[in-house]
Amino acid sequence: MTTGGAHTASGWFQRYLLPGFVFQAAVIAGGYATGRELVEFFLPAGPWGGLLGMAVSMLVWSAVLMVSFELARIHRAYDYRAFFKVLLGRGWFAFEIGYLLLILVIMAVMGAAAGEIAQSLFGIPKLAGSLAMIAATGALLFFGTAGIERFLVASVGYLYLVYFVFVAWSLFAFGDRIEANFASVPVEGGWFTTSWFTAGVTYAGYNVATIPAVLFCVRHFARRREALVAGALAGPLGMLPGIVFYIAMMGYYHEIADVALPSAFLLARLHAPWFEWAFQIAVMLTLVDTGVALLHAVNERVAAAWAERQRPMPRSLRPALAIGVMLLAVYAATAVGLVDLIARGYGTLTWFFLAIYVLPLLTWGLWLVLRRQ
Repeated sequence: MTTGGAHTASGWFQRYLLPGFVFQAAVIAGGYATGRELVEFFLPAGPWGGLLGMAVSMLVWSAVLMVSFELARIHRAYDYRAFFKVLLGRGWFAFEIGYLLLILVIMAVMGAAAGEIAQSLFGIPKLAGSLAMIAATGALLFFGTAGIERFLVASVGYLYLVYFVFVAWSLFAFGDRIEANFASVPVEGGWFTTSWFTAGVTYAGYNVATIPAVLFCVRHFARRREALVAGALAGPLGMLPGIVFYIAMMGYYHEIADVALPSAFLLARLHAPWFEWAFQIAVMLTLVDTGVALLHAVNERVAAAWAERQRPMPRSLRPALAIGVMLLAVYAATAVGLVDLIARGYGTLTWFFLAIYVLPLLTWGLWLVLRRQ
């Protein structure tokens, strides 16, 4: 059921921080890379209400990650197939169906975004930009788990740097507007309304299906404390760039609601073309990060199936599978229409994953963890 054992010699970074960085890499391109998702989910609650909602999402993620990591560690379930055989028994394939559909939706969105960014930066056709992202993702998957971990850590480090420079610059450029909007706009409906809580739970559910893509990091855990601490830290690590991005957006709280790309809107107001390049490159990296993390989970699942037959998975099959899935996603976006694909896909899949993953995990899965003292 697994593709490897726990690495008791792993360092503190691999045990405590790497899972959070991989989770952040898996969630960002489908979550808040452009800022539009933050506007959709959190802006209606206002500046303070949005931050409260993001805190709720962060706590939900941490809770699900903690239980998932420990359940996977106990049963040495380092791929989602092995994990859901523990959690759902014979119904494990329900997650795989939903996960593959989610990948198609996310990859379709990412392909379109890569095409737009490549055209704006380099003036090349959108299709060429989409194919370049597919090629880069497939090439990285050829290197296996260790190489993928190193790439994700480096690219997420660059992303953190760019986002924190972004918010620092925004505070310098229009910090008075940010401060005024936080002071003048109350929490929508009051501090004790459920609107920001509902937004936080919904957003967490919207992204929670990416958590099983992080399970390959569980092999670094040797004891329960490591799994729980890593899970607790992964929620904040996954949300922190989104929080600083949201704070920067509050400088134009009243104007940004109808903006298609809030990141481009804010970058234009910094009047620094070179930083627009740096930021757009960071966004391109997030697209590759998310594709690598999600598709590596598929590869680990296939590798486990090969291992059960006492045969190693051919190395060339890893990029081949990934490229095939991404090309199918681009075709689906063309055939169904990207807007319809997003509208029908995300909403339905959010509730699907809450029902077959989060609810069983925090009931049956938590009991399985607690009984193994």
